Amino acid sequence: MARNTVNSLLKMKAEGKRISQITCYDYTTARVVDASGIDTILVGDSLGMVMQGYENTLPVTMEEMIIYGRSVVRGTENAFVVIDMPFMSYQCSVEQAVMNAGRLIKETGANAVKLEGGVSVAPQITAIVDAGIPVCGHVGMTPQSFNLQSGFKVQGKNETNAERIIRDALAVQEAGAFMMVIECVPPKLAALITSKMNLITIGIGAGAGCDGQVLVNQDMLQVTSDFLPKFVKHYASVGEVMLEAYRNYDREVKAGTFPEVAHSFPKSDCSDEFLKAMDEKY
Repeated sequence: MARNTVNSLLKMKAEGKRISQITCYDYTTARVVDASGIDTILVGDSLGMVMQGYENTLPVTMEEMIIYGRSVVRGTENAFVVIDMPFMSYQCSVEQAVMNAGRLIKETGANAVKLEGGVSVAPQITAIVDAGIPVCGHVGMTPQSFNLQSGFKVQGKNETNAERIIRDALAVQEAGAFMMVIECVPPKLAALITSKMNLITIGIGAGAGCDGQVLVNQDMLQVTSDFLPKFVKHYASVGEVMLEAYRNYDREVKAGTFPEVAHSFPKSDCSDEFLKAMDEKY
């Protein structure tokens, strides 16, 4: 199986095939995701929250995205890897955006970059695409703008806000993006936007009318139980399995029942006499 490409993903859209995407932040998980058949991986700046414990994505740096991103790329052979441009890595100027997009692709090996916004970042998208780098846009609820949007809230619920999101989506497409995440908007609005797009739409909290879906890996696996967005479906309770395993390990270590002989390397060229002599010497 060959790695997915921009063209193979666009062909899937043209043929009416749904596209799967999941976030991923490390080599080991990337290997498992890659073997699952999931089409695309997003190395999201959500790593600031789920991997680093921040309250939002704003503290994430370019250097951190590069470290996590290249770890994920090393673990993949088939999945198309998209990497987020972190907060303030593209907003200041077109030149800054192109330079940082280039760094992410060159230093991680990812296949595309993702940036948030619509009309306001269209010049950056165009310039990045002109530099030969595929771009995924992101409209609706944009986490890097959570202060402006008064938190992580559904967007497009009133007509004025809905029209703004439509204009943003059209601007992203016109600028040359091949894919776009639509986050936390009413399903009818997301479906309307998708119907007007030649690019691929990936929904998260946007209903089933998009071309594909993305979820945060730790959310869909229920690694922890303290955060449950309405749009998340739990496909496993991995956190419970991990907790039980850690408890069993802790119990056996403290009881002295681990490790057993089967977990040791008893063969040695050192004689008992040598060990006795060492014991007496030291």
